Amino acid sequence: MTLKGCFDILFSLPMPRIASAKKALRQNITRRATNSDRKVALKKAAKAVRKLTSQSSSEDIARVLSALYTTADKVAKTKYIKKTKAARIKSRATKFITTLRARS
Repeated sequence: MTLKGCFDILFSLPMPRIASAKKALRQNITRRATNSDRKVALKKAAKAVRKLTSQSSSEDIARVLSALYTTADKVAKTKYIKKTKAARIKSRATKFITTLRARS
């Protein structure tokens, strides 16, 4: 979700009158857009790992797995998800890759 798309939400909500409430609403909209982008990036990286097949080259596997590790760590660093969830995502992806290589 883009920031512009998030501002459409602004018009569907009652506008606050107090200055601090207005600022809080602006912050909420911005954070919502950023969190949405993080969520999409993490899902795309995880989906790319799941799309790998036993015929995939080891360079492709390493590139996709590295992208997932990077994305998961960045998202955890910004506290969108917890560190333990990032570790769990990375662990499951590595386990998937290990079983994929064992099959071939």
